[in-house]
Amino acid sequence: MTASDRTVTECAAAIAAGDVSSVAVTEAALARVAALDGKLNSHLHVDADGALATARQIDRDRAAGRALGPLAGVPISLKDNIAATGMPMTAGSRILQGYQPPFDATVTARLKAAGAVLLGKTNLDEFAMGSSSESSAFGPVRNPWDLGRVPGGSSGGSAAAVAAGLVPGALGTDTGGSIRQPAALCGIVGLKPGYGRVSRYGAVAYASSLDQIGPLTRTVRDAARLLQVIGGADPRDSTCSHAPMPDLEAALTGEVRGLRLGVPREYLQDAQGLDPAVRAAVQGAIQVLRELGAEIVEVSLPHTRLCIATYYLIATAEASANLARYDGVRFGHRAALRSGDGIDDLYASSRGEGFGAEVKRRILLGTFALSAGYHDAYYKKACQVRRLIHDELLAALRTCDALLGPTSPVPAWPIGGKSGNPLEMYLMDVFTLSANLAGLPGLAVPLPLHPSGLPIGLQLLGRPMDEATLLRIGDAYTRASGTDLLRPTLGDAP
Repeated sequence: MTASDRTVTECAAAIAAGDVSSVAVTEAALARVAALDGKLNSHLHVDADGALATARQIDRDRAAGRALGPLAGVPISLKDNIAATGMPMTAGSRILQGYQPPFDATVTARLKAAGAVLLGKTNLDEFAMGSSSESSAFGPVRNPWDLGRVPGGSSGGSAAAVAAGLVPGALGTDTGGSIRQPAALCGIVGLKPGYGRVSRYGAVAYASSLDQIGPLTRTVRDAARLLQVIGGADPRDSTCSHAPMPDLEAALTGEVRGLRLGVPREYLQDAQGLDPAVRAAVQGAIQVLRELGAEIVEVSLPHTRLCIATYYLIATAEASANLARYDGVRFGHRAALRSGDGIDDLYASSRGEGFGAEVKRRILLGTFALSAGYHDAYYKKACQVRRLIHDELLAALRTCDALLGPTSPVPAWPIGGKSGNPLEMYLMDVFTLSANLAGLPGLAVPLPLHPSGLPIGLQLLGRPMDEATLLRIGDAYTRASGTDLLRPTLGDAP
């Protein structure tokens, strides 16, 4: 087994047993990044010196018989909107170019405490605003299954890096599907925890009532292990839940007999724009789960049709407020002033130069929705509809253990194929937005490949803070179907 084939769990076990050194695993990851990332553009920064220093310490700890953490020696990359000391953080934007945070995000600190080797920072849609990882100020990420196609977004760099075997695991953020959708388009596992399960301290805010940090990995077991490490209460994030963290790996029994799984009619039979082959693949997964002993029932979520409009009012309104700090004075890029320019000129020039087109579009939408005379008609109404969506999902989940359907309506599209039509791009999030609006956990796992040879994904939605059930179902399905073994072909890279 080569280093690029190992999962998080396999890496940790091999290092703990002394079968391989952390330095060897880290050097192999760095070599693969050097060989492939010129094609993928998945990483914005690689901290080779820091990673090797950590790896050497892990090897010394093991040799001395010291206790090792659950991720000891495992290379992990962070989406570049998560703070880590010693590494820059741009959020994919020129307005933060050159910024280096003086502190670790809570998730970063917990990864370090678990022994993870932080390899670098991954590329993303600017400020996590996008569904294709094309809006980064530092160039688009490419899908390792087809370099002419998008990897999904906004956590496309993390997804591409894991799918291509550059790292066995990575962290992303999910505001409207930004972990699950790229996981589906890259053929890996992506977990959005329930809102409040993971601290947001140290993550660049996009929409604070929707954002959540979570893992992207090759297997469901790896996702469970990473969430076990990064989850839990944090006094620095007042929205972080104090709900106890269950033993997530122990939940992976392979058994789904007796579970009741709901299939929303709006996600499958009545879904507009759903690729017929994606529909067929989801129906095939339903049959696999039925044969494993799960009970399958149809449910209805009629407010699904309102999710996109609701999300793009609430998210843009929160983005307008969160990004107001990037003014060239307190935060972010400062434009050069000409003689006679005033403070308004400084703001306009700094933001005009620092923000890209999609970020400007969303700030303008959100500012309009919050403006006098429009607040009640747009933002307040969206919040009321959000409650209806939340209540509808929870009512369905009172009768079912989980809901399932597609993750993305289509497989990965060509780079540039939708970037000229923002509305068409927004429609790619139709199945993922509801989990964020309702604060529910969501899991994307690979389905059998699309007839085009591209990956597609099955999405599972669960009850509040019930990631364990989603992981149990996803693990059972991927093991039974063999879809946890899918890998792209990338030539003779190490």
